[in-house]
Amino acid sequence: MVYRSLEDAVKGAKKNDQRAFGFLYDECWDYIYGYLFKVSKDEKIAEEISLKTLSKAFDKIDKFNPEFKFKSWVITICKNLHIDYLRKQNINNKVELYITERKDLSYNFDMEILSPEDELIRSQNINNLLEKVKKLKPAYKGVIKMKYFQEMTYKEISHETQIPLNTVKVMLLRAKKILAELISNENPKS
Repeated sequence: MVYRSLEDAVKGAKKNDQRAFGFLYDECWDYIYGYLFKVSKDEKIAEEISLKTLSKAFDKIDKFNPEFKFKSWVITICKNLHIDYLRKQNINNKVELYITERKDLSYNFDMEILSPEDELIRSQNINNLLEKVKKLKPAYKGVIKMKYFQEMTYKEISHETQIPLNTVKVMLLRAKKILAELISNENPKS
């Protein structure tokens, strides 16, 4: 199905149609990214939080109330994630300042923005992670391997697979969520 409106795409996304997710991604990306770049003045932060925003919106699509505008709902998620990022940044900056003041400690903080799924995936034993990746659908398995094992960029994956860039991003978002669930189900919290 070809989507022509956000409303139709939301209905399709609620039925788990990947083309609907791709349409929503295409329609909302510039809106979200533009807002985040305006407030952060940083391309990397804007891109990372935009991806997290769409990931969260797609995961919670069933909870979206069609009485409201989809873009308003998404920008609310975006603003909340940006506030969370700023809070975390403030805490990290205070810790970094403390360590810098202590001459006997030398530690370089990596300020890369990682989603909980990224952190969970990176914490896994490589053999355990490979076993989980084998359980994914072939398309998801391929993009996860390219991203995490071959360390390819989104653009490189898109070029290699001949899949549109935005579709690659959506596929990776979905694959990471499924992989994180597989890992979490094996290691339930006590």
